[in-house]
Amino acid sequence: MASAAEQLAANMSWSAFGKAKDLQNRILFTLSILIVYRFGTYLPLPGIDPQRVADLMQQYQGGIIDIFNTFGGGAISRMSIFALGIMPYISASIIMQLMTSMVPALEKLKKEGEQGRKKINQWTRYGTVILATLQGWGIAAGLNGSVATEPSAFFVVTTVISLVGGTVLLMWLGEQITARGIGNGISLIIFAGIVAELPGAIAQTLQLSAQGQISTAIVLGIIILAFATIAFVVFMERAQRRILIQYPKRQVGPQQMVGGESSHLPLKVNTAGVIPPIFASSLLLLPLTVASFSSAGGPEWLTTVTAYLGRGQPAYLALYVAGIVFFAFFYTAVVFNPEEVSENLKRHGGFIPGIRPGKRTAEYLDYVLTRLTVVGAAYLALVCLLPEMLTANLQVPFYFGGTSLLIVVSVTMDTVSQVQSHLLAHQYEGLIQRSKLRGKKR
Repeated sequence: MASAAEQLAANMSWSAFGKAKDLQNRILFTLSILIVYRFGTYLPLPGIDPQRVADLMQQYQGGIIDIFNTFGGGAISRMSIFALGIMPYISASIIMQLMTSMVPALEKLKKEGEQGRKKINQWTRYGTVILATLQGWGIAAGLNGSVATEPSAFFVVTTVISLVGGTVLLMWLGEQITARGIGNGISLIIFAGIVAELPGAIAQTLQLSAQGQISTAIVLGIIILAFATIAFVVFMERAQRRILIQYPKRQVGPQQMVGGESSHLPLKVNTAGVIPPIFASSLLLLPLTVASFSSAGGPEWLTTVTAYLGRGQPAYLALYVAGIVFFAFFYTAVVFNPEEVSENLKRHGGFIPGIRPGKRTAEYLDYVLTRLTVVGAAYLALVCLLPEMLTANLQVPFYFGGTSLLIVVSVTMDTVSQVQSHLLAHQYEGLIQRSKLRGKKR
């Protein structure tokens, strides 16, 4: 049965949206920030030759560069100031999240509330600058001898400063969207980069179909499969296992009993999100990218490894699935601690019916979460394998992997959910104001 909030959300109309001025301002602010981001992806780095950049991207396509170029909205292919994108911030956030689970001092800081969260966020920003500097220096050193119009140490320094400044600006823009806009800013920036490349890719596919290089049946099959996959992703992202939590009754006065409520502990099927595909694909495509950069004089064993790890090869697909499964279990174990959840339930008097509080509850939660993670890992592997097989066997002229699809669907669902939350809050505020006015008249 639908809840009151779901029923209210189902009855929303454009008139309710037109009255929510705060929500409109947030959406306009978010769109303006995303326009600034897209404009920055077309600002090239100083001192580079655009034609050389295009030739370089054509030579090294098919590796990890394609993934990051998709996430960056084509910024890498144009070598813009946003070429590093927001990935250094994501990497720093993941590293800090892992450290808070393994380092006792950081774990204690995390439990201190808002003050501890601000401190961890500040260290994450410092980590972002360090990672962006290292990655920017690597890119600048590679560009200095290939696409720079005047190779020099000055070009390396200016390129590093431009790339680090672009990443810091993106990080700040993402935080502004989160604070003053709608949705998660970092996720929306990645979402905008992925979606911005889709029209060109679709137009290229239709052009190849018109020229006869791709049959019309294949194009229609890809469209149908895309819609079916999106529906499947939406279903699995919303799927969860609700564990019943019961709270005992307690006597407050001589004849008054309070408590006895029941609630649910929701456990998502896909607790790890899009982290496992990102990690697995990055690790697998790294040897291919390194081999392409060292094709002039690389070792023979590296060429052999990259031949077996080519896109669509059985070894690549098998290792890709194994990496997704491993990181799904690993990251789930990091973000969800059954013992900590069990202690919190015990502290507040909650228990699972039929399960003894404490250690038995932690074991039961771990058992349920393990079975859910098996299903979630299989779902991630299936969604990520389909685009890889299409790209390898049907010669699809663009890269839109399962990771990109997961990000687009997840960000869309999260943003729509936040829009509904703002509309609900606005409707509740209107009801409260009308009730106050009626009270004054009486």
